[in-house]
Amino acid sequence: MINQTAFKLINSQNNSLALEIFSFEDDSYFSDLKSHSYYSTILVTEGRGTLRADYAEYKFEASNLMTFSINQPFLIKAESTFKGIQLNFHPDYFCIYKHQQEVACNGVLFNNIYESPVTHLEPNELENLLDLVNQLQTEMQNDAIAQYELLTSYLKIFLINASRIKINQQASRTLHLEKEPFILQTLKDAIEAHYRTMRSASDYADLLNISTKALNRITKHHCNKTLTNLIAERVIIEAKRELFQTLKPVKTIAHELGFEDEFYFSRFFKSNTDISPQLFRNTVSFARAET
Repeated sequence: MINQTAFKLINSQNNSLALEIFSFEDDSYFSDLKSHSYYSTILVTEGRGTLRADYAEYKFEASNLMTFSINQPFLIKAESTFKGIQLNFHPDYFCIYKHQQEVACNGVLFNNIYESPVTHLEPNELENLLDLVNQLQTEMQNDAIAQYELLTSYLKIFLINASRIKINQQASRTLHLEKEPFILQTLKDAIEAHYRTMRSASDYADLLNISTKALNRITKHHCNKTLTNLIAERVIIEAKRELFQTLKPVKTIAHELGFEDEFYFSRFFKSNTDISPQLFRNTVSFARAET
């Protein structure tokens, strides 16, 4: 039985979810694989357990923040008690690409293939984010002038604060904990430069003059994913961006990403997201509103 309380804002133009906040008191909602056509963030107030996201597993506990991109599959198994709040927002309502200069959460909270989706929060950081969620809840029930503008402002502040926390933790790890090996940064640069034309793990191993086995061992240790997973995720992130932001035909996007066959691209996309490219576009793209 799902035990949750929800606040929803619906897009009147297409009757789809725009903004949603719900509290939960167990993991029943999350025990089946989820993959949403919107961005999701979860504030864990009580409990601990295991998160499975994409190709990897992560441990979580109370005072953690989890963040998930559009159509990113995830599943949560709590060890006992599991309480918190989930905040969802549709890209039609708030586009992280359009607001990147203001919010800078793309590549930090979302669409980051090298970082865990779980972020530790200090007590004051958790309290601050929960206060912002409460302000969002209050305003969602207040059908008054400039409601959209105020809700957007609260959401921006929430994302900015969460991004700052994660960026500061990344900097702290770099300074005080295990430093990222040079070969991993070189690999990241190589994937960024060649993901459109190179999708084989052995190609990158040859490029970096290291064995595929050794390179996989490095990516598993530092990113909790295989090299093949990292390459596939980078291609999918770019495919989603093109499907979301442009009106290019799927065939054109496939070709630009190095797929000679549109149908192979569609199979590749669906195997990594559980949804076809066209269905993804139909359900999340604000570009369709501009046609």
